[in-house]
Amino acid sequence: MTVTEPHAGAEVGRDRRRKEDARLITGRTLWTENISLPGMLHLAILRSPMAHARITHVDVAPARHLPGAIDAFSGQDIADIQGTLACAWPVTEDTVVPDYPPLAVDEVRHTGEPVAVVAARDRASALDALEAIEIDYEPLPVVLDMEAALADDAPLVHEAKGTNKSYTWIFDSAEAGTGESVTHAESEAELVINRRYVQQRLIPAFMEPRGVVVDPTGEQITMWSATQIPHILRLMLAMCTGVAEHKIRVIAPDVGGGFGGKLQITPEEFIAFAAARRLGRPVKYVESRSESMLSAHHGRDQIQDITLSARRDGTVTGLSVKLLANMGAYLGIVTPGVPILGAFMFNAIYKIPAYRFECSGVFTNTTKTDAYRGAGRPEATYAIERIMDELANELGMDPIEVRRRNWINHDEFPFSTVAGLTYDSGNYEAATDKALGLLGYDELRREQQQRRDSGDPVQLGIGVSTYTEMCGLAPSRILGQLRYGAGGWENAAVRMLPTGKVEVVTGTSPHGQGHETAWSQIVADQLGVPFEDVEVLHGDTRTSHKGLDTYGSRSLAVGGIALVQACQKVVDKARPIAAHLLECDPADLEFAEGQYRIKGTPGTGKTLADCALAVFTSHEMPDGVEPTLDADATFDPDNFSFPHGTHLCAAEVDTETGHVRIRKYVAVDDVGRVVNPMIVEGQVHGGIAQGMAQALFEGAVYDADGNLLTGTFVDYTVPSSADLPEFVTDRTETPAPGHPLGAKGVGEAGTIASTPAVVNAVVDALRPLGVSDVQMPCTPERVWQAIRSATDGGERS
Repeated sequence: MTVTEPHAGAEVGRDRRRKEDARLITGRTLWTENISLPGMLHLAILRSPMAHARITHVDVAPARHLPGAIDAFSGQDIADIQGTLACAWPVTEDTVVPDYPPLAVDEVRHTGEPVAVVAARDRASALDALEAIEIDYEPLPVVLDMEAALADDAPLVHEAKGTNKSYTWIFDSAEAGTGESVTHAESEAELVINRRYVQQRLIPAFMEPRGVVVDPTGEQITMWSATQIPHILRLMLAMCTGVAEHKIRVIAPDVGGGFGGKLQITPEEFIAFAAARRLGRPVKYVESRSESMLSAHHGRDQIQDITLSARRDGTVTGLSVKLLANMGAYLGIVTPGVPILGAFMFNAIYKIPAYRFECSGVFTNTTKTDAYRGAGRPEATYAIERIMDELANELGMDPIEVRRRNWINHDEFPFSTVAGLTYDSGNYEAATDKALGLLGYDELRREQQQRRDSGDPVQLGIGVSTYTEMCGLAPSRILGQLRYGAGGWENAAVRMLPTGKVEVVTGTSPHGQGHETAWSQIVADQLGVPFEDVEVLHGDTRTSHKGLDTYGSRSLAVGGIALVQACQKVVDKARPIAAHLLECDPADLEFAEGQYRIKGTPGTGKTLADCALAVFTSHEMPDGVEPTLDADATFDPDNFSFPHGTHLCAAEVDTETGHVRIRKYVAVDDVGRVVNPMIVEGQVHGGIAQGMAQALFEGAVYDADGNLLTGTFVDYTVPSSADLPEFVTDRTETPAPGHPLGAKGVGEAGTIASTPAVVNAVVDALRPLGVSDVQMPCTPERVWQAIRSATDGGERS
C-alpha cells in the first residue's frame, strides 16, 4: 500500500484546533446525563454490601409504595428478560465461563454487585426507595488473593464450576517454530535473573461516569449510552436478550473519556434495557462516582514472574514469563484476552531468541477486570523494561547500552519476532538518541554520581523505557486464531452533498480523541475540499450502520484507511462525470486538489462540487453511470502497526521521607505519519499522566472482607496537574508501510512507556542503598519502607 505524500497546503500534518472542543469544553452538548424524555423514569440500583453471600430473602414491595416510586424489582423478578452478560474472548477451548446475570438472582460474588432496582419519577425518590428494600444475606467465604484462590482448599467463587481457575494459556517459541527453547537457553546461560513484579489493580476513573437512557416506545428500542462501543453493544444486546438486532438502536453521544473502561457491555445497560421493556417507559440510570469506582470494571492486577537469561556481554538469550491474571468474579467482554494481548509484547523491541509465556486467569471475589488503557501492553512493557535494568545492574553496564545490544536495528525491518509478529518498521536508535539529547543524559549521570559520592539525602535516579506496542487492532484472521468473537475490520462512508459539502460516516466511535477534526483533515486532502466543509458523523447505529468502534488505537490505523479508500472511490466515481462535463475521455483526466483537469491543459477544470451538483440534477449524466458519488469502504488490516519510542525520567528521591519528585521527563515517540500534531501531543500528555499515576499514585485496595477501601477520590489518588511535571515531548517519524497515510496510532503510547520509566528512575536512585524494587504505586511510605528493608533488614517496617 502506497503512503500518501503530503503536498503544499496539505491538512494532514497541520496543527488544527479541534472542531469538537467548543461544545465539549462549554458543556453545550449532549452528554447522556443531559437527555430527558417525556415520561422518563429514573433508576437507582441496590448493590451488594458483601463480597460473597447467598441471597436468602429479598422483598422489594415496600419500596414500591414510597412517594415517587413506580416499580421495584430484583433479579428473580426479571430473570426471564434480563439476559446474561457474555464474554467474547474465551481464550482456550476449556475456558471456564460462569453465568453472569446483570442483576444477581441468588448469590453475590463481589461488593457492589447489583441486586435490586427501583424506578421512580426522580432520582432522589429512587434513591430513597432503595432503603425500603428488604434483603437478607448468608455470608460465604471470601477469596481475594490469586495464589490463595488456586489452593486446593480455597473457597470457590463459582461453586458449580469446581475451580477458581478460568484458563491456562501457553505460548512456547520452540513449539510455535518462532524461536528456540527457553529451557535450553537457561541451561546454557551465563546469567539468569528471576524477578517478580506486581501490577496493582487500577480503576479507570473516567471523567464522565457511566450513564444509560433507554426508550422502548418507538419502532425501535433506542439506547443512549456513554460507551466506546455502540455497534458491539447493539449486537450483544440482541444476542443476549433475544430482541432482534434491527429493532435496537444504540447511540453513543459525546462521551467523556473511556480509556478502555467503557469498552464493556455493562450490567447497568442490561438492567436499564430490561426495566424499559418491563415498564414500557423511558428510563435513565447515571451512576455516582462511588458506584463507578466500586463496580465499573477495573484494570491490570497481575503477578508477573519473569526469568531472563543472558550472556555476560549483555546479549539476552531467553525470556520466560509466568503470569497470574485476576479476572475478578466474572468475565467481561474481553477479560480473559487482556493478558494474552500482552503475550506478544513481552519481547518488546528486542531480538530475544527463545521465549515462553504462560498465563492463568483466576477468579476472586473482586470486581471484574477488563481492558484498561493499553490492555496487556503496559503490563508487558513494564516487566521487560524493569528486568532489562536489572540485567544492566548485574553486568555493571549502562541501561542504554544493554538495550542497544539487544534491540532490532532500523535496517532489520520488517522483523519477525520470537512471539510470532512481524514488525513493519521502526527506528529505535533515532528515537533514543533524540531522547538522550533532550534529557541531558550524560550531565545527569555525572550529577547522579556526585550525589552518591557526597551521600546527599536526596538521590537522583534516571529511568529508561524503550517500548513498542501493537496498534490497529486487529487483523481479523489473527483475532480468529486467538478465539476472539469478532473481526477487526472498520467501515467508513463518504456522502457528497449537492453543494459540494461532505458528510463522513465512520464506524469508529470517539470519546475524546478528536476524530471529527482528524477525519476532516484527511478528507480535505483526499477530496480537495475545505476542512470546514467536512462534517463527521459517528456513534449512532442508525446513521453509522456498520462499525467496530474505538479501542486499541485502531481508529486511525484501521478506520482511517477505510476512510481513505472511501474517498478514493468517490474520486473514481466522479471521473466519468467530470469527463462528460469537460467533453473528454476519462483517461485524459488528472485529479489534484479537488479538481479534474485535462492532462497537459492547465486552466479551468471541474471540481468535485461541480460533479456533485451534476449528479444531483442528473440532467446530463453519461450513459451507464450510477447517479451518485457516495461511496463506502470496509477495511481489514493485514498486520498490526507498531509505534515505538523512548521515554526517559529523571527523579529525585528523598531517602529520609521517601518522597519522589519528577525533575525532568522526556518522551520521544514515533507514531508514524502524524495527522494533527496538536492532537498527538495531547494524547501523549494524557498517556504519560496516566502511566505516572500507576507508578506513583493509584491503586485499588480491598480489605480482608472484600470491601473496596479506595472507593472515593479521597482514597484513590488520581493525580492533578499540580502533581505532575512539565513534559518534554518530541517525535521521530517512521511511516507505517501498510497504511496509505503512514500513521501507526498513539492513544496508548504514553501510558505504556511512562510507568517503567518512572519506576526505573526511583529504583535507580535507590540502587546504592540495596533497593532493587519498589512495588507500585511508589508512594512515600512504600519508598521509605523499601529503603528501611534494604538498609536494616526491615526492622522498622
